[in-house]
Amino acid sequence: MEIKKYRLQSEMESLKVGKEEWFKDYIRGVLKSDKPVYAKTDYISYSINQLSNQISYVNDEIKELQSLKKNLTDAKELAMQLTASVLHDYGIDKLEGTTVSSITITPQKVKTSKVITIKNEQAVLGLGYVSFSPDYKAIEQAIETKSENELSELMQFIDVNTLTVTTPEKIKINNKRAVNSTKKIDDEIIIEENVA
Repeated sequence: MEIKKYRLQSEMESLKVGKEEWFKDYIRGVLKSDKPVYAKTDYISYSINQLSNQISYVNDEIKELQSLKKNLTDAKELAMQLTASVLHDYGIDKLEGTTVSSITITPQKVKTSKVITIKNEQAVLGLGYVSFSPDYKAIEQAIETKSENELSELMQFIDVNTLTVTTPEKIKINNKRAVNSTKKIDDEIIIEENVA
């Protein structure tokens, strides 16, 4: 199948604010031409449909690139975690390099926070925990500072759960800082095909 790109399609692709009159004149010229009406209709609709096809193609490419980006990001994160695990197994905290300064292991982090679920928003607002909506910071501060007896009324209307997020240890690449910004650093790629 032969795909043609007509001049009108090219004009549409480069159409910008400020070029409207020129484009309208071009369309007027198409309509005033000696071509049959069906040919004019086909010419205009083909050009617009081709733009729609290009938009669909670009959308598909964007989705594919986003998927690729996610896969690469996940793979990089997993590679850094697994490398840290192996280095940890060997008791290695830091590896010195020549093209990079070093590889170090960032320690595992555990972050715990309270998750507040309001069961009765109106009742919580009535207790004075207000800022156009329930004031989560004030509720959290009250939970931290007030006694169980002082919180008894509030606790009827909310649930407090503990959320723990564990970030596994992973490696960190410490790149060397350039001493002289005009100095060219040669990149060397080492490929080992038969690694035992």
